[in-house]
Amino acid sequence: MRHHTFTSDPLERLARRRAGAKMGWYIHASVYLLVNLLLVALSVGSGRHWAVFPALGWGIGLAIHGVVVFVLAGGSDLHERMVQAERDRLAAAQNPR
Repeated sequence: MRHHTFTSDPLERLARRRAGAKMGWYIHASVYLLVNLLLVALSVGSGRHWAVFPALGWGIGLAIHGVVVFVLAGGSDLHERMVQAERDRLAAAQNPR
């Protein structure tokens, strides 16, 4: 059951959104592992090794999802540095010396 707490605190909303995005990736990775283990078992049982193809295709999608969540999204230091750099540029443009 989800608890929907509505808050006006932007920091709380951001923290919840980031935590939700990370939890979504962990769920995605868990399903990936479970499904691909089943596919490997079916593949080996049939005497052919075809399970590598769905694992690679889905693995690319999982990797992209991870990059978006952990590198490009708001939960990464890279993102925070970029936001700060934009703040600095905007402040410098508003207050020319």
